[in-house]
Amino acid sequence: MILCCGEALIDMIPKPTLNGVDGFVAHTGGAVFNTSVALGRLGMDSGLLTGLSTDLFGAQLQRALADSNVDTAHAIVSDRPTTLAFVKLQDGQAKYDFYDENSAGRMIAPENLPQLPDTVNALFFGGISLASMPCAQTYETLLTSQGDGRVVMIDPNIRENFITDETAYRARLKRMIAMADIVKISDEDLGWLIVGARSYEEKATELLSSGPQLVILTKGSEGACGFLRGGAQVSVPAQKVEVADTVGAGDTFNAGVLASLAQSGALNKQAIASLSKDTLEKALALGARVAGIVVSRAGANPPWHSEL
Repeated sequence: MILCCGEALIDMIPKPTLNGVDGFVAHTGGAVFNTSVALGRLGMDSGLLTGLSTDLFGAQLQRALADSNVDTAHAIVSDRPTTLAFVKLQDGQAKYDFYDENSAGRMIAPENLPQLPDTVNALFFGGISLASMPCAQTYETLLTSQGDGRVVMIDPNIRENFITDETAYRARLKRMIAMADIVKISDEDLGWLIVGARSYEEKATELLSSGPQLVILTKGSEGACGFLRGGAQVSVPAQKVEVADTVGAGDTFNAGVLASLAQSGALNKQAIASLSKDTLEKALALGARVAGIVVSRAGANPPWHSEL
């Protein structure tokens, strides 16, 4: 199983009402939630470890996970409220305002963590869950206590307006990235994480030297590049589609990469350490393909395997 560890929330998406004034429609979302759903729809054994509420939005999230074949046995359920993210779309790009105080997802603590079974062979971390306490500490604890022997992938998916303690957040990301096998990062996030005038490729190489076996750099319409510890590089183009919006694009890309690696028998520590350029190119290509489908649709609506 690929266990995705992080936030599940409700995206409040603007939509015109009958009188022309914008209202908001509740859609399931969250970076890590989206990746788990995309994996389930691609036919992978997918699970989600998160804090889920017993409120009506939590029930909506539970139904969506079940509908996409995502295992929620490791979810931590409470009566705290569900996190809400109000979305503003500008030229197809999503901007967010989060309402997360005392939420079911944010307030999970290390003592709430389950013991993972041996069937969990890969862990995926990312999103706003790595920025907010106490859940950020909880996910780091999960990685340090149960990450050994499992392939670990991290996508920071940085939301600057969510960071209250930048020094602590940067230190946490540094520690977790050092323990990861795969780091996927956007060009924008890489520019925030490693400050300076160097090229993105130089910064990706620096990130690679901090511990991971593979760094994947996504560059929007310019495609994605993979950097291997041995020095090899692979690039794939973005899919040429008419963009509806970019909600969930990076999350679905992550799922495509993980699904391809799993299908190639490469989702284990030894295989990642000796990954071939062909296997990496195949993984990046599937990531780009499924991300291309998502951006052609409104909202985070990952494709099913049958659509490929």
